[in-house]
Amino acid sequence: MTTPTVDQLAALGAAFDVFTRRYKLAEALGPVKPLNEVDKQVLFYVAQNDGCGPTDVARFLGVANTTISSATDRLAKAGLLKRERPEQDRRAVALRLTPQGQARVNALQSAYHAMYLRMLEPLTTDEQHAFIALIEKIVRDEA
Repeated sequence: MTTPTVDQLAALGAAFDVFTRRYKLAEALGPVKPLNEVDKQVLFYVAQNDGCGPTDVARFLGVANTTISSATDRLAKAGLLKRERPEQDRRAVALRLTPQGQARVNALQSAYHAMYLRMLEPLTTDEQHAFIALIEKIVRDEA
């Protein structure tokens, strides 16, 4: 493994700043109030795991149960998430998206899709494959 140079780190930081600015500005200027990253990730997880519990979400995201408790409170108050008590275990909590929550997930996924297109379109097909492979390698090495 090679240690990156100071110039490489600066170039990477500058590129990430542009990506972040483009994404955050697009979301901030949208018709609805932006969600923080934890809240978005909770919505995405619940969308994929309907009826999951808060502990499942906390374990998946690698955060404290209190963090998820606060997030589910915010999301429920915003009308995006509902907490239900399953009949078989009234102590448990099952998380489900409301129709507004599902619409928000769909909108976020569309926005991400547009951002991914914007990132990949300037690249050739070979560059796209290489870029995706490199990102996957970075994510794999961090897991």
